[in-house]
Amino acid sequence: MIGFIQQLQRRTPLGWLQLSHERSRLLVALSGIAFADVLMFLQLGFQSALYDSNTQLSRTLQADIVLLSPKARSTQNLSTVSRRRLYQAMDVEGVKSAEAFYSNTIAWKNPQTRKETTIQIIGFDPQHSALTLSEVNQQLDKIKLPDTVLFDRTSRGDYQQAIAQIEQGQKVTTEVERRTISLEGLFTLGASFGADGLLITSDQNFLLLFPRREAGSVSLGLIEVKPGYEPAQVATVLKSHLPDDVRVLTHEEYIEFEMAFWTKESPIGFIFGIGTAMAFVVGIVLVYQVLSTDVNAHLREYATFKAMGYRNRYLLLIVFEEALILAFLGFIPGLILPIGIYQLAAKATALPIAMTVSRALLVFILTLIMCFISGAIATRKLQSADPADMF
Repeated sequence: MIGFIQQLQRRTPLGWLQLSHERSRLLVALSGIAFADVLMFLQLGFQSALYDSNTQLSRTLQADIVLLSPKARSTQNLSTVSRRRLYQAMDVEGVKSAEAFYSNTIAWKNPQTRKETTIQIIGFDPQHSALTLSEVNQQLDKIKLPDTVLFDRTSRGDYQQAIAQIEQGQKVTTEVERRTISLEGLFTLGASFGADGLLITSDQNFLLLFPRREAGSVSLGLIEVKPGYEPAQVATVLKSHLPDDVRVLTHEEYIEFEMAFWTKESPIGFIFGIGTAMAFVVGIVLVYQVLSTDVNAHLREYATFKAMGYRNRYLLLIVFEEALILAFLGFIPGLILPIGIYQLAAKATALPIAMTVSRALLVFILTLIMCFISGAIATRKLQSADPADMF
């Protein structure tokens, strides 16, 4: 190992010398790699924000098992289940409680700008909290009052003035479905691709906003199991006990169900995946152009090396050395720029977009692969170079 390191130290860094000799060509190559990396970071960042934002409500559900309609596609697109299924679930050994959960999207007037926008609203019995958010659970008494809701302070839109008034204890009202509602409290969850924000209220207030909705038609059934029982085993019994008009999932399976919709059925997830692939291909083309130009410019020198007895393997290593240097140097600006873009995007869209170590590592590996593929393509002409044809 020591001998190998000493050999590397004695080796002339021909790849770096060739790249640094043409400064303008080096800058063009680094700019191209950084551009491709920024595109990949943006596509992967927005894709991650899509998945995280649309599963954050599902993750906060206080339930071991979730009952839903087989027709349900996502939390923003739920069908209904008969409340009788919740009563039937209580007959199964190991079930501690089965609570109704209502959800729907609704058009409401922004209390600050008075403009109409779409927002998601959920309702449940305040006596049994449906969420694990401590900020919500501390304010459950507020939503027991008629026409009162809790408002997500991180909703997308102009709400700064309204939020400040709520924090100061002032009364803030607006209109929903021709009813005047009062915003009595705040919590933090976050907007999603499916809705600009979230309102939380009681099941009774929810039904007042949707008079055509029957109380016996619930969006989800939230089941908690007794201590000492495994949710997966209780879910298996529930599947055999309940009719086919209800689907039984553990909480983890419900989150996976939500994720599967956005990754496989939603066109948005596919678009982000295609965008990442296209950025990768663009990077390959840009790096190939630089390395191919460099090989052509130094073809006589490479032919001289061959005439002196150097093998193709040595010459190929020079090109791959250039590809490795380009990958490292191009990745640095390609990593720094998206951090600032993420912050701007998070502020503008209220979506959970931030740089992660795993994403940075993934893009770095893709950058290495991108540069090595370009190097492999660029060396094809080098292998066929004949010293006799050069002079």
